[in-house]
Amino acid sequence: MKRIFKGACLMGIAWASLLATAQAGEVDWAALNPAFAKAAYVKDKEACASCHADSIEAYKKTVHGRTFQHGPKGVLQARDCEACHGPRSQHVAAPDASLEFSTEQYSTVCLQCHQDGGRMYWQSSQHKTAEVGCVSCHTLMKKKSDKALLAKDKEPTVCYSCHTTVRGQMQKASHHPVKEGKMLCSDCHNVHGSVGKSMLKGATVNETCFKCHQEKRGPFIWEHPVVRENCANCHDAHGSNNPDLLNAKGSFLCMQCHSYGGHINLPRYNRTSNPYGQGCVNCHITQHGSNHPSGAKFTR
Repeated sequence: MKRIFKGACLMGIAWASLLATAQAGEVDWAALNPAFAKAAYVKDKEACASCHADSIEAYKKTVHGRTFQHGPKGVLQARDCEACHGPRSQHVAAPDASLEFSTEQYSTVCLQCHQDGGRMYWQSSQHKTAEVGCVSCHTLMKKKSDKALLAKDKEPTVCYSCHTTVRGQMQKASHHPVKEGKMLCSDCHNVHGSVGKSMLKGATVNETCFKCHQEKRGPFIWEHPVVRENCANCHDAHGSNNPDLLNAKGSFLCMQCHSYGGHINLPRYNRTSNPYGQGCVNCHITQHGSNHPSGAKFTR
């Protein structure tokens, strides 16, 4: 009991430390771009509006614009345009492109505020290491989506702009209902990073799938090892032309592992094991696991 308590305390301290390092804080502008070294804050939004009136009007319709129109929620937000664009005295005096940001630098600016919760793992995420940044998926100065300042009208459209293979898979006969609008990519993936493979929300493929398919979780008296190991051993989550998102047709999926002779699972012994029949699952009806005392072969 003492060990459990000690472990819980250490875990709590670790989380507290992690959260403390993830608090919002102003970026070091000079370190971000040396051109800011001699710049100062103008502290006058009208100075921006004199050239960027159209952009400011469009910005007012965005989530950020509507959120801050009734007053800032902190010292950083009180700087208005300069909270995100940095001190602009030099730009006002001599407008040029010297204070523009790269995609990675834009992300650093966004992380002044957005580095907690679901964005905690951004620094080690696959998107960041692939040089995808906040502005690759989000548009801040103009409303293009009703959700999350996305760069396109729908979340899947944003994802498909890079993940074209997944877009093709989603058009197959058997697929998760993403194109029907009943699911989103972010239901399974945390695009800002995660501890799981492929930025899955769960720590494993199975944990992610069990979020919706609880009846497959178990525990079962008789467990099917290949199912317990990884749902993707049998299913392609992004789409398949086989029923139930299966990787192969009918009994031929089972025969990838169960190909020993002398059993009716071979097509020449059993007509129901052909590509058009149910084959193995005519008898083995609980292939995800069974709680029946006589269900060792998943027949009940």
